[in-house]
Amino acid sequence: MNKLFDSEKYARAASEAVEKAGVVCRAVQSRLDEVRAIAKDDKSPVTVADFASQAVVVRVLRELLGDVRVVGEEGSAFLRDPDHAAHLGATLNAVRIVWEGCDEAALLDAIDGGDAEPHADGFWTLDPIDGTKGFLRGGQYAVSLAYISGGSPVVGALCCPNLSRDFGRSFDDPDPHGSLYVAARREGVRVQSAMGGDTEPVSMRRPGREEGAPIRACESVESAHSDQSASSRVLEIAGGAGEPARLDSQCKYAVVARGQADAYLRLPTKKGYVERIWDHAAGALVAVEAGCVVTDIDGNLLDFGQGKGLEKNRGVVCADPGVHSRLIGAIADIGSLRG
Repeated sequence: MNKLFDSEKYARAASEAVEKAGVVCRAVQSRLDEVRAIAKDDKSPVTVADFASQAVVVRVLRELLGDVRVVGEEGSAFLRDPDHAAHLGATLNAVRIVWEGCDEAALLDAIDGGDAEPHADGFWTLDPIDGTKGFLRGGQYAVSLAYISGGSPVVGALCCPNLSRDFGRSFDDPDPHGSLYVAARREGVRVQSAMGGDTEPVSMRRPGREEGAPIRACESVESAHSDQSASSRVLEIAGGAGEPARLDSQCKYAVVARGQADAYLRLPTKKGYVERIWDHAAGALVAVEAGCVVTDIDGNLLDFGQGKGLEKNRGVVCADPGVHSRLIGAIADIGSLRG
């Protein structure tokens, strides 16, 4: 098999899948109150968007690649329960935005197509809505899809429907076009608008960093996701500047990859916590292919070949090559991180 051709084919499929899923998610996010009223559940919009996004991604991958193995977070059992008929109806309506004529059977089958297990021969991993709290507050979230082979992501697509390509726009101000990042191992990253606007993909590389400049960091909005007090100490030791920018989801990987921040820290909040592969695979590949270094807090490469969890890793550090070792050293210096 021609490996270059294969990676291009998979990258195109991944790009189309997350782009269409992003359209559906944005439509649901634009009418949060309406969906809540239909399903009588404050969290129902993210439930509907989660299922709809997964169904769309699986359907596109099947159309373009044939039989696929997709490791996701969702199965259709919730929607098959008669008590959740309102959620099923809302999900079906959302999917039909990009999948004309979809019926209940096709929808449920597509959702269950994302309920596979990791396999040595390769598999896709999907987070249909990464950053659920950001989604519910009208903020940043991502549709994250990656193909894993040999324990590493080799193709990754990250659709960030609200993340502007304009660095001057606040992360709290959703962009009408968003941004979409597609990476293939050793072939770089391409970026384009997620919907409308300038949709022609262009190559992206992290710009050079001024030597001696303070480290600009980003981290999760939710303190439960990362030990923010430890992050503050690490950045103080390593030479950080001010408060980190805070945004939800794997959008943080994109922000570092494109040079808007120098580092993304995800430090363990409790002993024994294992990160899930779908929370990092696509974003990590985008960052690496843009010229960043991505490891765990001990400086080890992330191992995506241990099932659904990063079982051999603790936390994540994504950073510019010029500051990564300083951050790892600072983490070692404080020496009291959980994990």
